[in-house]
Amino acid sequence: HVQLVESGGGLVQAGGSLRLSCAASGFTSTNYCMGRFRQAPGKEREGVAAIDNAGRSSYADFVTRRFTISRDTAENALHLEMNMLKPEDTAKYYCAARKGPAWSCGIQAQGAPEMEYDHWGQGTQVTVS
Repeated sequence: HVQLVESGGGLVQAGGSLRLSCAASGFTSTNYCMGRFRQAPGKEREGVAAIDNAGRSSYADFVTRRFTISRDTAENALHLEMNMLKPEDTAKYYCAARKGPAWSCGIQAQGAPEMEYDHWGQGTQVTVS
């Protein structure tokens, strides 16, 4: 049974930083992708960043050079460092996982995932004022 438990998030001023974490259980990192998505009120969910089981990452253009995704395979955890936050980054952020090969893990430049993710965390709110 896959579980994704999220932590982090909160309120920050524009230009500030936050770190989101996600503790995963019920699967090993060897054949699972992990990613971060977000959804703002009135908008569709969009991909932010993803990382495959070899540590290769991909980012949507709107977060490139500001956000960094990383994976701790020993702890089976996912982290997202968010810097230079903007008000438009305000959204509920979700941790996600999917079983599949590396090519299926990525987030395209405009925020669409290569393949749909199957497992989701409860989400954590990020508000940038």
